[in-house]
Amino acid sequence: MTRVFTLLTDRFADWECALFLGAGRSFYGFECKTASPDGKPVVSAGGMKVLPDLAFGDIEVDAFDVLLVCGGNAWDTETAPEISGLLRKASDAGKLIGGICAGTRPLAAAGLLDKRAHTSNAADYLAAVPGYAGQAAYRNGNRAVLGDRIVTAPGWAPVSFTKLLLEELGFGGTDLDHYLGLHAAQHQEAA
Repeated sequence: MTRVFTLLTDRFADWECALFLGAGRSFYGFECKTASPDGKPVVSAGGMKVLPDLAFGDIEVDAFDVLLVCGGNAWDTETAPEISGLLRKASDAGKLIGGICAGTRPLAAAGLLDKRAHTSNAADYLAAVPGYAGQAAYRNGNRAVLGDRIVTAPGWAPVSFTKLLLEELGFGGTDLDHYLGLHAAQHQEAA
């Protein structure tokens, strides 16, 4: 069974990881857990209250296969949670990591995007992250990017984010293409 931990902060962008988590849990049988900075409830940008399973600091790398950093305003602040150690351990262990929208900033801060192909909301958005040195590996565009077990996406690309994560886990085929095509249809693009 694929085990997923999603890192959430107050005012997290509830739509950004929803397709992956919904399809993963309902269709593929993933075990999906959430964590917040202190393990206390968080409220999404849309007003959903989530009672996390644990705190960021209590996550053990061997307890998950996928680590998602959901976007949200907290990652844009000077008081953003420090998760560089967790991200580096997960990367060193070969875990699949996903960061979308503002959730790409902690990946940049941890140095994980310095040499991997990646994207975000804009090149300048990541350039403002202290210590970020991945300008040459940045890919501008409207879709998610896979770079050596790390999937990054701008906030408006949850469909391609979901697709790359599932494909990297070995799930795919016509059922996935159809499901993602339904979500992408309004944008007149294939997922």
